[in-house]
Amino acid sequence: MNRRTGTFEEFKDYTLAVARGERSVDPDEPKSWHELIEVAESAKSAPLGAEASDYRNSTLRERIVEHIFVGEALRQLWERGATDVEVLRSEFDAGGYDLVMSYGTIVRHVQFKSTTEGGKTAKVSVSLKLKEKPSGCVIWIVVSPKKLEFKSYLWFGGAPGEPLPDITGLKVAKAAKADAKGIKHEKPGHRIIPRGRFEPLAGLDRVLNKLFDLP
Repeated sequence: MNRRTGTFEEFKDYTLAVARGERSVDPDEPKSWHELIEVAESAKSAPLGAEASDYRNSTLRERIVEHIFVGEALRQLWERGATDVEVLRSEFDAGGYDLVMSYGTIVRHVQFKSTTEGGKTAKVSVSLKLKEKPSGCVIWIVVSPKKLEFKSYLWFGGAPGEPLPDITGLKVAKAAKADAKGIKHEKPGHRIIPRGRFEPLAGLDRVLNKLFDLP
């Protein structure tokens, strides 16, 4: 049986695209998927252990960053007297967001992105569905390669109560992996947001101010 390798995120994107009717299934495509652990070129020659683990599987890195963010955000909100806070996690981001965070009457649907410090990532893909959610926003966190320490934050979103800025006119995203014919299909439900469209924020306190309009 023909096999196709890819990351979990690629398999998820493929499955959702088929389910939404955004792409058809080629009869020649492999029917069996095997998950691929992504390792950067610079890690292939690195020794096993901590030196190489920083480059493994960006999905795992984003999950770790997400958990750290929630913990630090809740701690800072507690210190600032904000205790009426709820956090709900989406197990499957078909809606275009990773977390729902609420404080008082403000509800935020948050999509997380993360890259390592010194990386060359200049754009991210965001689902159009995020703009349909209350106060949708994207938080892009830059972390250190080894310890995943938060170095800087990038923000894309509006004020509380406002929708995500319109991204429909931006470039349509493409699948990260080509099909059996070497074609990277477009993802009509996703748009590419360049890094220059994001607002740099100096620290987590600034991010929380953006999220919840804190004094």
